[in-house]
Formats: sequence, C-alpha cells, structure tokens
Amino acid sequence: MSKRFDLIVFDWDGTLANSTQIIVDSIRTAAVEAGLADPGQESASSIIGLGLREAIQQLFGVITSEQLQHMAERYNVHYHARENDVLLFPGAKNAVTRLNEQGYMLGVATGKGRRGLNHALEHSGLGTYIHGTRCVDECLSKPHPQMLLELMDEFGAEPERTLMIGDTSFDLQMAENAKVSRIGVTYGAHPLERLLPHLPLAHFDEFATLDQWLELNA
Repeated sequence: MSKRFDLIVFDWDGTLANSTQIIVDSIRTAAVEAGLADPGQESASSIIGLGLREAIQQLFGVITSEQLQHMAERYNVHYHARENDVLLFPGAKNAVTRLNEQGYMLGVATGKGRRGLNHALEHSGLGTYIHGTRCVDECLSKPHPQMLLELMDEFGAEPERTLMIGDTSFDLQMAENAKVSRIGVTYGAHPLERLLPHLPLAHFDEFATLDQWLELNA
C-alpha cells in the first residue's frame, strides 16, 4: 500500500509521553512558590503545549520579570525531579518503531526545551527512531509554524505529505498554520472541543486507536 505521508511529526508531552499530570502539578506548585495564585487543574492543563514562558504569561498576564523567572526556575526543579517517572503511552514505542521500519520520516515538535527532550528521548528509548526534533528554545512557541516548517525543510517533505499529531489546540493550530494535515488526541491535555475547530483528519481517545489509524491510513 502506498504511503499517504512522508513525514509524521508527533508532539511529545500528552501525545507520546504520559506526562500531563506531572506538568500540571509542577505548574501549580511553582506558581505558589513564586507568590502567584494556584491556577488550578483545568487552567494549568489548558496552557500545556506552549513554551514555558509563554504558558506562564498566558496564565497570569502581566507579572514582574522576577516572578516569571522565579516560577520558571521552580517549575523546572519540580518537573526534572519527576521526569524519570514519565512513561510512554502503551503501544507508543512499538508504533514509532514500526513506522520507522516502514520508511516514514519521524519528527517531534515540542514545547519542551532541548535538555528535557534529549533526556526524554534517551530515557524512553525512542531516540534511535526519531529522525528530527525541534524544541521551544530553538524555535518560536506553538502555534507559530516554525517547528514544522523547519522539519519539512530538513527532510524535503511537502506540506501535503506531512502529518502532525498532538493533544493540544496549539499543536493543531501550528499544523493549520503550516498547512499540513493534523490528528488530535484527547488522552492528553486538551478536551475534544478545543481540538475540533482546527479540523483534524481524525481524533482518538487512546493511543491504540491512533496506532490503528496510522497503520491503515498513513
């Protein structure tokens, strides 16, 4: 069966890695330590997908540069203390391994920093199978399309032959801005109603059904 896509790009947190709750907990704790209000579960989850500084600014609006810096530092302390507890969603490693063997170019576009993504790729064992990555400390934050545009340029992939998979509206809006196809997953940070306005090809509430779609349709 001929391939529909040449390049498949995954978001990391909440799409391949089951890290949403650790991120939320780290945001809430860091906010209080920085002298800001606890944003609560729903609000903290809503900004996942953005770069850390952009996320803090969206949560709290106008705050001092000292508060922003303090919260970012405390977030990193709390997240890094638990990052080895993050597991891939069941089936994710097998799916990525299979897609690699089938000849797809595979990428990751993430709101994580380079240090965090490199650690995650090594810890998860996926580093061998992912061919290109872009992080928020190297590119503009989602939903700007820079990450996808650079990955397409790196691999010579056309927009119509590229697929983005993510769990947040920022992932899908980035794909929309880059004029590439997109799939939403609802087992991560954002609910379905935030994904649908960006017209995903499909949406899935567990990794297993996403994997089935990819096997049949990618």
